[in-house]
Amino acid sequence: MQIIVRGKNIQLTDALRDYATKKVERLGKFFDQPLEAQVMLTVEKDRHTVEVTAMIDGLILRGEESSPDMYASIDLVTDKLERQIDRYKTRISRRLRTNEFKNGVAIPAESEDMDEGPRIVRSKRFAMKPMPVEEAVLQMNLLNHDFFVFMNAETEHFAVVYRRKDGNYGLIEPEN
Repeated sequence: MQIIVRGKNIQLTDALRDYATKKVERLGKFFDQPLEAQVMLTVEKDRHTVEVTAMIDGLILRGEESSPDMYASIDLVTDKLERQIDRYKTRISRRLRTNEFKNGVAIPAESEDMDEGPRIVRSKRFAMKPMPVEEAVLQMNLLNHDFFVFMNAETEHFAVVYRRKDGNYGLIEPEN
């Protein structure tokens, strides 16, 4: 298991680093594959925020929680991720057993600042492997996003799935 713990506006103590590592390692019990995770501990005013991004054989799990106490935030985010895993456990395990997930890891990129007007404040790069629409919806839900860009395995074109206000999903594809 590879777990990287980083801090922003906080002095990382060994006790805090060990606590975060042990809590995130618990997520590994749900999978046979090794767990890779990045834990970002941030302090802004009186809010202690913990963001965890875990990658397990191409599957991306992400959770973020805030509270007045850093240890409580770590507990909240790991509980949130465990609920996510539990909710999607059958679908995830089926896909991992059949090795359908490969190289779908999100890679954060450095942001660039512009002098005038709206700025791009965050940029991400990730490997795009062809996947069915159902897998794209699963990834979108696991990341807790409102949309997900992917390459449709059936059409081999880029597509977007999104969550509609009525709770259903939409699919945007280019015309041929």
